[in-house]
Amino acid sequence: MGWPSTLHLVFLSWALLASTTHQLQTYERQILLQLRKHLEYPIELDAWQNYYGDLCTLSSTTHMSITCQDNSVTELKIMGDKLAKVSEFNGFALPNQTLSQSFSVDSFVTTLTRLTNLRVVSLVSLGMWGPLPDKIHRLSSLELLDVSSNFLFGTIPAQLSRMVRLHTLTLDGNFFNDTVPDWFDSLTKLTVLSLKNNRLKGQFPSSLTRITSLTDIILSHNALAGKLPDMSALTGLHLLDLRENHFDSQLPSLPKGLTTILLSNNSLSGEIPQELGELQQLQHLDLSNNFLTGTPPSELFSLQNISYLNVASNVLSGSLPQRISCGDALGFVDISNNRFIGSLPSCLDSNSGKRIVKFGWNCLSIDTKNQHSKSFCEKAVTVTQSKRFSGKAIVLLAGVIGGILIIVVLLLVGLLIFRRRQQARGAPPGLRTVPKVVQDNPPSAISSELLANARIISQAAKLGAQGTPVYRLFSMEELEEATGRFDQSTVLGAGSIGKIYKGRLQNGNYVAIRSLALHKKFLIRNLKLRLDLLSKLRHPHLVGLLGHCIDGEVQDDSTVNRVLLVYEFVPNGNFHTHLSETSPEKVLNWSDRLAVLIGIAKAVHFLHTGVIPPSTCNRLKTRNILLDEHRVAKLSDYGMSIVTEDVEKSEARGDGSKSWHMSKLEDDVYNFGFILLESLVGPIGKGKGEAFLLKEMTSFGSQDGRRKIVDPIVLTTSSQESLSIVISLTNKCISPDSSRPSFEDVLWNLQYAAQVQATADVDQKSDAASLS
Repeated sequence: MGWPSTLHLVFLSWALLASTTHQLQTYERQILLQLRKHLEYPIELDAWQNYYGDLCTLSSTTHMSITCQDNSVTELKIMGDKLAKVSEFNGFALPNQTLSQSFSVDSFVTTLTRLTNLRVVSLVSLGMWGPLPDKIHRLSSLELLDVSSNFLFGTIPAQLSRMVRLHTLTLDGNFFNDTVPDWFDSLTKLTVLSLKNNRLKGQFPSSLTRITSLTDIILSHNALAGKLPDMSALTGLHLLDLRENHFDSQLPSLPKGLTTILLSNNSLSGEIPQELGELQQLQHLDLSNNFLTGTPPSELFSLQNISYLNVASNVLSGSLPQRISCGDALGFVDISNNRFIGSLPSCLDSNSGKRIVKFGWNCLSIDTKNQHSKSFCEKAVTVTQSKRFSGKAIVLLAGVIGGILIIVVLLLVGLLIFRRRQQARGAPPGLRTVPKVVQDNPPSAISSELLANARIISQAAKLGAQGTPVYRLFSMEELEEATGRFDQSTVLGAGSIGKIYKGRLQNGNYVAIRSLALHKKFLIRNLKLRLDLLSKLRHPHLVGLLGHCIDGEVQDDSTVNRVLLVYEFVPNGNFHTHLSETSPEKVLNWSDRLAVLIGIAKAVHFLHTGVIPPSTCNRLKTRNILLDEHRVAKLSDYGMSIVTEDVEKSEARGDGSKSWHMSKLEDDVYNFGFILLESLVGPIGKGKGEAFLLKEMTSFGSQDGRRKIVDPIVLTTSSQESLSIVISLTNKCISPDSSRPSFEDVLWNLQYAAQVQATADVDQKSDAASLS
C-alpha cells in the first residue's frame, strides 16, 4: 500500500470517529430536549433550546446543572418552582403547580433511562405527578436519586431495591401513601435515606437496622406507628429524624455516634435511658410532645457538644438534681409542661444570659405565676401510674375476649360453609349458584376530572362518608319551593359571603341553603371542579354538604357569580349562644364545652391531615360551631375559600422560610385559640375583641385573676387541673411567635383535659356518696 493510500485510511478513520462522537452527542442531546418537552418546557431549561453547542459545556445555574464524562451525561440536576408559587386555591394543588393532564411519569422515566450512564439524578419541584414507575431501576449506575417536592404518590417501587449503587435516596415532600418497604438492606451502600413529608404508614422498617453504612435516617412527618427497634448496630449513624409520627414504644438503644436525635410529636413512653447521657457526639436532642416519665439523666445536660435539649410536654417528674452541670455549648433548654418539682439547678438559671431556658407549667418553686401547684404534679404522676397498670389489665382482658371471639367466628364461618355446600349439593343440575364476582370499587373518591386538574391525593372521600346522603345537584325551582322563593322570613343569618336560608325539601327534610355571592366570576367548569373538591370533605364533626345549584348555568364556558350550597340543617343553635348567660338553660358546663372543643379539634385535624395538601383558612369562630339535637358539635363555613377564592397570595408571617400554607395552618390554630378563650371566659361582647381578650389573658397567671375573668359556670364545674391544661393550651395557640402547636397536639391536650375532668367528676360523686 502506498503512502497516499495509508494517509487516506487515516483520514477516513478520523472522519468515522468524529462522526460517531457527533452522533452520540446528538443522541443524548435529543434525549435531553425530549425530557424538556415531557416537563412542559420549564423556564429553567430555556437555555437548552437556544444553545447550539455541546450541552455538556453549558454553564450551571442554581436551577440546572449537567455533568458529562466520555461524551455521556452522568449528572442531571433540575430544580423547578412548582411548589415555590403557592396557589391561591387554599393551599391546594392547582394546575399551575403540577404538570398538565397529558403528563405521563411513565413516559418521562422511560426517556430518562435512555441516559444509561447517569450517576446523579435530582429532579426537584417540577410538578411531576403519578406513581413512580418500576422501570426507574434501569438506571443501574445511579448513586443519587432525589425527586423531592413533587406530586408522586402510591407505593415506593420495589424495583428500587435493585439499584445497588445508590448511596442517597431522597423522596421528600411527595404523597407516597403505602407502607414503608422493608427491602432497604439490599442497598448495601446506602448512606442517606430521606422520606419525610409523605403519607407513609406501617412500622419502622427493620431492614434499616442492618445497613451499617447509613449516616442519615429521615422519616419525619408521616403516619408510621408501632415499636422502634434496637439501632445500636448503626455505628455510622449521625442523624435520626422520626418527628411527627405515631411511634408508641420506649426509647430504643441508639448508636454512640449520633449528633442529632429528633423524636418529638410521637407517643413514646417510659423513662429516658441513662445511655443517652453517654452519647458524647450528641448536639441536638428533641424528645418533646411524648409521654416520657421519670427524671431525665443529669448527664444529658453536661454532654460536651450538646447545644439544644428539648424534653417539653411530657410527663417527666421529680426534682432536678442541684449538682447538674451544663455543658459550655448548651444554648437552649426546654423542660416546660412537665411535672418537675423543687427548684432549678443553678446552671439552668435563665437570668444568667448564657442560655435560653424554658421551664413554665411545671410545679417548680420559681416564677410561681407560670407554674402549677405541687399537688397538681403529684396527682398527675399518680394518675399516669394507675393508667399504666389499668392499661395492662385491659390489654390482658382484651386478649382473652379476642380469643373467645375468634373461636366463635371460626365456628360460625365453618357452619356457614357447611350449609352452603349442602344447599349446592341439593340444587338441581343447571341451577347450582355460582358466587357472583363483585368488583372491589373503592368509595367514591376524587373524580377523574378533578384528579386530572388538581392532582389532589386525598383520603377525604373515604372518611366520615358512611351514613351521609349522596351529594347531588339541586334545581333552582326546587330550592325556591323549599324557601318560598327565598322569603325573608326564612333567612337564618347573613354575612360577608351571603345569606343563609332555612328550607324544607319535598321529602320533608330541612336544609340550610347558603346563597354564595362570588366576588370573582368563574367559568362554570372551573367552579364545578372546586365544588367537587368541597363535596369530598366529609367528617362527623363537619356540617354535611348535600349538594349545590349554580345560578344561571348554561354551558361550561359561561361564567357565573352566584352559587347556592345546600347543607344539612343543624337545629340546636351555635356554640356562641350556648356560652351566653342570657340563656341559662342552654349554657354548657365545663365537661360539655370540652366535648364540643374536642369534636371541632377532630374536624380541623381532619381538614389539616385528611386532605392533601391541607385545607386551611377554615373561618374558626364560636358562631360557626353548630350543635345538633344531641349536642354533637359540627363546624360550618369550612373550606369556603375553595369556592370564593378569597385567599390571595401572601407571605408567611414571621419565619420567611415557611411555606404559605404552613402559615395558614398556624392561623387556624391561632383562631382556635380564641375559641378556647371564649370557652373559658364566655362569649366576646360588643367592644370586647381580640385585643381586649389578649390583655385579659394576663390574669390567668394567678388564682385571683382567674376568678375575675373565667366564666363562673366554668369555675364551678371544672377541676383546677383540667382548667390549667386548657389555659396553658390557649396561651400556646395564641402565642405571638411561630411555635404554635399542631392540631394533633391541640386534640391530645383537650382529650387529656377531658380525661382529668372525668376523673375529678367521678371522685366528687364518690365523695358525695360517702358523705350521704
